Amino acid sequence: MTRQGWSAQKIALALYPFGAGAAAINVFFASLIFSWLGGPVLSTAWSIGLGCVIGVPATWYFARHIRALMDMADAGSDPAGD
Repeated sequence: MTRQGWSAQKIALALYPFGAGAAAINVFFASLIFSWLGGPVLSTAWSIGLGCVIGVPATWYFARHIRALMDMADAGSDPAGD
């Protein structure tokens, strides 16, 4: 059976801006929580930079998960429509 639809790489490239943005927000909020223990609060630039770095593997794993779900959905469907 051949794979239909986008590859995991295409999915990851399409979703990377969202993954990096979510990671940046999480990094910033984690620095706010860490500040309760005496740590520094990260600036916007540091949060975005770390979010872009952390967003790469996070988006890659999410894209692979989505691709696996697409493959499972295709395996369960009958191409003849019977």
